[in-house]
Order: sequence, then C-alpha cells, then structure tokens
Amino acid sequence: MEIKINAVGFSASAQLEDFIQKKIGKLEKYHDAIINAEVTLKLEKDDNLENKVVEVIVGIKGQDVFAKKNAKKFEEAVDELYDVLKRQLVKAKEKERAN
Repeated sequence: MEIKINAVGFSASAQLEDFIQKKIGKLEKYHDAIINAEVTLKLEKDDNLENKVVEVIVGIKGQDVFAKKNAKKFEEAVDELYDVLKRQLVKAKEKERAN
C-alpha cells in the first residue's frame, strides 16, 4: 500500500511521518484490497487546544473510506483515526463478502 502524507502549511517531522506510515500501514490487516492511503495534516488557526487536524482517505477497490479527527497532537489524532478506519474497513469487507 502506498501512503502519501501531505502537511499543509508546515513540514512534518521525519518522526511523525514514520509514526503515520507504521500506524496506517497496519490497516492492511483488515482489508486486502487497499490500494493507497492519503493522509493530510493541518493546523487550524484558532485558540482551541485541539487544533491539529488529520484527514485520511483510504482507497479500496471500488470505494474510498474517509475519516477526520481533531486532537492536541497529530499522533493522538492518528491513533483515534486508526480505530475509526479499522471499523470502516472491516464493515466494507463484510459487505463485500455478503455480495
């Protein structure tokens, strides 16, 4: 699976990119038709502490799975997104099996 990371308005550290690659890469266990994943990192310009935004689009054959999270840290958002995406991928896989 190809994982593309886009940091909007700043450059992500190598440590953060490695963390994202490892975490998102684990999603392959839940669906075998994953083509790619696109991760977008943004900083919201407001006074809210949870101003780190992570959006992930996982491309599966025939459909895309999308999730977005705000958190205090990018790593925290990626952890939460992992669980959300995992559920969505499992659901998509079950749906495919039913057809």
